[in-house]
Amino acid sequence: MHKITPKVYTLIALIVAVSLYRIFPHPHNITPVMALALFAGTYFDKKWMAFGVPLVSMFLADLFLGLHNTIIFVYGAMAVAVVIGFWLHNRVSSLKVIGATIGSSLVFFLISNFGVWLVSGYYSKSWAGLIECYTMALPFLQRSMMGDLLFSGVLFLSYWQIQKYWLGKREAQEA
Repeated sequence: MHKITPKVYTLIALIVAVSLYRIFPHPHNITPVMALALFAGTYFDKKWMAFGVPLVSMFLADLFLGLHNTIIFVYGAMAVAVVIGFWLHNRVSSLKVIGATIGSSLVFFLISNFGVWLVSGYYSKSWAGLIECYTMALPFLQRSMMGDLLFSGVLFLSYWQIQKYWLGKREAQEA
C-alpha cells in the first residue's frame, strides 16, 4: 500500500474545501468547477488522482444539487481542463495560470453549450441552432470566467503559500 503524502492531503483538502462552495448559495455561474480541474491537473503527480479527485468531488456535489442531462459534457470539459493542467505542471507562473484559466473557461463554454444544443431540445439541430445556442450563452461566459479566475487565484496562491511555509520549515529543520 502506498503512503499518502502531505502534498496529496493538502491538494485533496484544498479541492474539497473549494468544492463545498457549490452547495452553498452563491452568485449565479460563479463556481470553482474549471479551476478545480486545472489545479488538480497541475499539481497531482498521479494522473488518476488528477482526474478522479475533482470529478468525484463534482459528482458528490451534483448528487446533492441534482443531476442533469448535460452532465457528461460538463465532466468532459473538466477532463480537458485537467489535461491543460498537465501542460501547466512544470510551467506555473501567474501569466500562464491566467492564460490556462481563460482557456479552460472557453473550453467549458464550448463543450457545455454544445451539450445544451445537442440534448436540451431548446435549439434546432442545425448550424443556425448551434450558433443561436452559443449566442444565447454568451452572457454566462463572463460570470463563469470570473469564477474560474477567482478560484484559480485562491487555489494556486493558497497552495503556493502552503508550499512556501512547508519548505521553509523543512529547511530550518535540516539546518
